[in-house]
Amino acid sequence: MTTDPLPLLILIGRPASGKSEIIEHLRGLQAGRRLADFGLGELSVLDDFPTLWSWMEEDHLLENRLGQPRLHTDARGFFLYAHLWDLLIERLAHDYLAASAELGPGAAAHSFILEFSRGSEHGGYQRALGRLDAATLARAALMYVDVTFEESLRKNRRRFNPARPGSILEHSLTDEKMTRLYREDDWPDLSRNDRRFLSLGGRRIPYVVFENQDDVTTGKPEALDRRLRERLSTLHACWHAAQADRAPKNPAP
Repeated sequence: MTTDPLPLLILIGRPASGKSEIIEHLRGLQAGRRLADFGLGELSVLDDFPTLWSWMEEDHLLENRLGQPRLHTDARGFFLYAHLWDLLIERLAHDYLAASAELGPGAAAHSFILEFSRGSEHGGYQRALGRLDAATLARAALMYVDVTFEESLRKNRRRFNPARPGSILEHSLTDEKMTRLYREDDWPDLSRNDRRFLSLGGRRIPYVVFENQDDVTTGKPEALDRRLRERLSTLHACWHAAQADRAPKNPAP
């Protein structure tokens, strides 16, 4: 594998599908192996959950401490306005472009991961990915972690730690939220026409599917490593081939 890393990996899938565990595995690798075997450099991870969690905490404080109207969510924790889902994506894209701009020419090989979940109830992945600008899409490759809704629901229930409700790895949604927001997933429709590329913003974005119905992200580090290495190696090769195709060709003499 070339030592030129993927600049941006968009990591998507249902809640509790295994995305956070994949990131933890990648973070735990030695830098040289992560680059040589997985095609990723020094990692920066951008996840919309911390923003979402902070909005919910702010609403609790506004209502219960200040006696003011909630800004983001209703009393059951659902967004008041559909455009807040768009704002989460705009925030991720903004933070990514700002962070990548800060990397100097002498910086070590670097990769960013953008992680999020979207269900069809609030526009799905089609709407979310459609918010990304051309500069972001030009650098992006994508991996979808595939589990059924039933498996997502099972793992969401299992991972809940009431002592750490705001934790990336241990937060959980109610069954009501899971069913309303994430039962329907538009990934099959989005990826139906091409097994290698998504058509987004006039660009062809390479992607792979990480099958995780057998839950290799829980207590199976060797199986996780093998599958992740194979999937990211495939994605890395596809991304570099696409970059080569986009490069301007020198005219024949």
